[in-house]
Amino acid sequence: MTDPGERLRSSLAADQSSSSSAGMADFDSPIAMEAMRATRVLHAADQEPFPAPNRIRVITIANQKGGVGKTTSTVNLGVALALYGLRTLVIDLDPQGNASTALGVEHTVGTPSVYDALVGDNSLGEVVHPTTASPKLLCVPATIDLAGAEIELVSVVAREHRLRRAIEAYVHELPPEQRPHYVLIDCPPSLGLLTLNALVAGDEVLIPIQCEYYALEGLGQLLNNIDLVRQHLNPGIAVRTILLTMYDGRTKLADQVADEVRNHFGELVLPAVIPRNVRVSEAPGYGQSVLTYDPGSRGSTSYVEAARQLAERGVDLPPLDRPGMAGVAVPPVAQHAVSTQESS
Repeated sequence: MTDPGERLRSSLAADQSSSSSAGMADFDSPIAMEAMRATRVLHAADQEPFPAPNRIRVITIANQKGGVGKTTSTVNLGVALALYGLRTLVIDLDPQGNASTALGVEHTVGTPSVYDALVGDNSLGEVVHPTTASPKLLCVPATIDLAGAEIELVSVVAREHRLRRAIEAYVHELPPEQRPHYVLIDCPPSLGLLTLNALVAGDEVLIPIQCEYYALEGLGQLLNNIDLVRQHLNPGIAVRTILLTMYDGRTKLADQVADEVRNHFGELVLPAVIPRNVRVSEAPGYGQSVLTYDPGSRGSTSYVEAARQLAERGVDLPPLDRPGMAGVAVPPVAQHAVSTQESS
C-alpha cells in the first residue's frame, strides 16, 4: 500500500517538473513541501474546481462504531468540496453537535437547528447557517435538543421520512444556481431513529473505517441495516464509498487492515487514505476544519485528495428513482479564470 506522504511527494515532484521553467525550488525540504501544500489549499479558488456531479448527491456518512472519523470526515470533505467550487450542505444529525463546532456554527440551546426541522414545523431553509470555512458551505447545526428527538418522533406519522422530505422541500425552494451539489449528513454513533432518517434521506452511504484492529466489528450489522432500508424504505440507497481513516504508516497493522478492507470492498474504497495527524484532532478546538487550521498538514492534503476522488466519482452516476428529486438539476461549476487562461 502506498503511503500518503509518498503519493504527495510524487504529486509535488510532478508539479515541480511541470513548473521548472518558473524556477521553482526543490521540494525535498519538509518545510518547502508543507508550504507547497498550504499554498494549494489557501489558493483553491485559483485552481481548477472539482467536477460537479451530474445530479445532487445526498451522502449519509455512517458507522455505528464511535471514534472512526465520521464527523471529522464529514467536516473536512465538506470544506474541501466547497473550497474547490462545489456548493455543499452539511447536516449535523449528532446531538453532540461536533460537526457544528468544527464549522464555527452556533449550536447552543435555542439555536434554530435540525431538531426544529425534524420535530417542529420549520423548513430546512429556516435552520441553515453560514459557516466560517467557505461561502459555498452551509450547515444545519445540531443542538442538545436532538437527544430527545427519537422519543418525540415515535408517534409521528412517517417518522423515518422526516429528513428526506425536509431535504427535498429545501432543494425545490432554491433556484438552480443556489442548489447544493452535495448534501453530507453526519450520523450519530448508533443505529437508532436518527441514523435511520439519514439512511432514508440519502442516496448513497460513505462509511469511514479506521485502520485499527476493531475496524470491521459491527460493520456487518450496519450493512444489514442498509439492506433492510433498501428493501423497505429507500430502494435507492447503496454503499458507494469506503474511506480509510487514522492510518499509521509506522505499523504493519494499519497496512493489514487497509489491505483487508480493500480486498473485501474492492473499488468502493477510495485510493486516498487519511493518516493519523495531530492537526486533524486540534482543529475543532478552534472551530475550524484542518484545511483552514493547518492547510499544509498531511491531514489537510489527504482530505483534499479524498474529496477530489469523491467528486470524480460523481460525474457519471446512474439516475435515481427518487420522485422527490424529479426534475431537480444543478448547473455545472464555472471554470476559474486561471483555468480558462491555461486552456486557451
